[in-house]
Amino acid sequence: MEVSEVEPVTIQKKVWLTYPKTDLVRQPLLWRMSRAFPGVSFDIRQASVSDHIGIMAVLLEGTEDEIHEAILFLKNAGIVVEPIEKTVVEG
Repeated sequence: MEVSEVEPVTIQKKVWLTYPKTDLVRQPLLWRMSRAFPGVSFDIRQASVSDHIGIMAVLLEGTEDEIHEAILFLKNAGIVVEPIEKTVVEG
């Protein structure tokens, strides 16, 4: 009897990324995250970036474990990561 491999479940997670310092705003941290975790894709949905602070709404897609590790990577780099919660209006 053959054992079939189960496809990993892909999920999406919406998060706010806040780059609180000038030196962080100038670093390509999302690009570095994507290189470190190639199974996680990202889509920037909204962004406001200046020389001193950056705030982005980002949709991450991958397995739950990969997304968790990618978020830890960003947090360890100094990025503030917060979930974007659905409202009653969004459904």
